[in-house]
Amino acid sequence: MLPARYRMRRSAEFSATVSRGVRAVQPDVVVHALHEGTDATGPRVGLIVSKAVGNAVERHRVSRRLRHAARTVIPRLDATDLVVIRARAGSSAAPSPQLEQQLQRALERLESRRRTSP
Repeated sequence: MLPARYRMRRSAEFSATVSRGVRAVQPDVVVHALHEGTDATGPRVGLIVSKAVGNAVERHRVSRRLRHAARTVIPRLDATDLVVIRARAGSSAAPSPQLEQQLQRALERLESRRRTSP
């Protein structure tokens, strides 16, 4: 379970992160990240699991697995980061370690972009 203080709840945060943030695509997840300098209460992570993933049972299963994977990367995030993890259609068939590895790889790509950009 992802602690409550790290959960993204407001649709404005989701919208801003997806529209203004940078994106890293992996086979089973798409990660959007925005380094927002205003709120330093801790990084916030949000999930988007659409009906393309499967029925309600499969979507909830993918959500639980992604929340668990997100817990492992929270210490690597800055206090002002907003991250949205979007599950792709094949994510329901992917094993949990693979989802976690893809999430870490996507965040590493985003971090390297942040370091190289002005």
